[in-house]
Amino acid sequence: MRLSDGPSLAARTTLRVGGSARLLADCPTTDALVGCVRALDAAGVPTLVVAGGSNLLIADAGFDGVAVAVRNDAVDITADAVCAEAGAVWDDVVARTVAAGLGGLECLSGIPGSVGATPVQNVGAYGVEVSTLLRRVQLLDRRTGEVAWVPPSDLGLGYRTSALKHRDDALVLAAEFALHPDGSSEPLRYRELAKTLGVDEGSTAPAGKVREAVLGLRAGKGMVLDAADHDTWSAGSFFTNPVIAADGVDAVLAAIADRLGAVAVPRYPADGASGGVKLSAGWLIERAGYARGYPGERAPARLSTKHTLALTNRGTATATDLVALARDVRDGVEAAFGVRLEPEPVLVGLRL
Repeated sequence: MRLSDGPSLAARTTLRVGGSARLLADCPTTDALVGCVRALDAAGVPTLVVAGGSNLLIADAGFDGVAVAVRNDAVDITADAVCAEAGAVWDDVVARTVAAGLGGLECLSGIPGSVGATPVQNVGAYGVEVSTLLRRVQLLDRRTGEVAWVPPSDLGLGYRTSALKHRDDALVLAAEFALHPDGSSEPLRYRELAKTLGVDEGSTAPAGKVREAVLGLRAGKGMVLDAADHDTWSAGSFFTNPVIAADGVDAVLAAIADRLGAVAVPRYPADGASGGVKLSAGWLIERAGYARGYPGERAPARLSTKHTLALTNRGTATATDLVALARDVRDGVEAAFGVRLEPEPVLVGLRL
């Protein structure tokens, strides 16, 4: 473990905003990470765990404590699984599994961040979620200091959430995922992806071809990191797709019809047996009057010019600028349709 004074946290997030921490503890191995966090917890020192930084929005005032940099990155690929430490770059892990002739993770290609964040967020894209393939997660219980492997059933995995989100008493050290030895993809349930590949929805395809198609689709939406493209200076999708309870669906659809007339509303069955529906946050944002690039070229924080679900730093934005834009969009959608959007990133020292 290596300590350094007052590092800027902006450089450690994909939004590239945020102040400094009091100290940075650099942890290149799992043993170093566990030992560091145990020691800080025992001393009662506030800690902020940072890995890929793709899902963090940190206040301009920074963090008055120790930022713990997760850099353990060992990856072990077997005939039907991959086990990766928390600090491994997620897309590198996906690429290695595909190169090894294994399928399963290809629809999750191009997602920025580290392995450790994937079960916390139950990361998903193009019809596949981490929960689909997750076998087990290694956790540090920060209350007891114990390290143990736990099954997915213990994690409360749901749409872009888990029992690990918005809490700090457990730290992901590693995760293991099941893979397809024959190199086939997960069933292709996302219409745009199936159409791009020229296959029927629900069918499979070679993992390598699916990965290539997913990366192309994501790049076209500014969702593959590129330092020269400010549309990728973001936290990805800033808002989750809202899930509307069954008893509230009619009111929301009526509000949409009052504003837009008779339009087709993209909607999908919600997970579970609630009978509710999931709506498209991006569709609602656009129909509430927020166009790509809003509020304009001179704004330091803008909606992506490629799709409205990403809030982007155009080079000089602050965390305050991004929060102001998020509030504007959230409140506008709620005023238009009665739907309150919830942020997907973890906010540090900030509130919407």
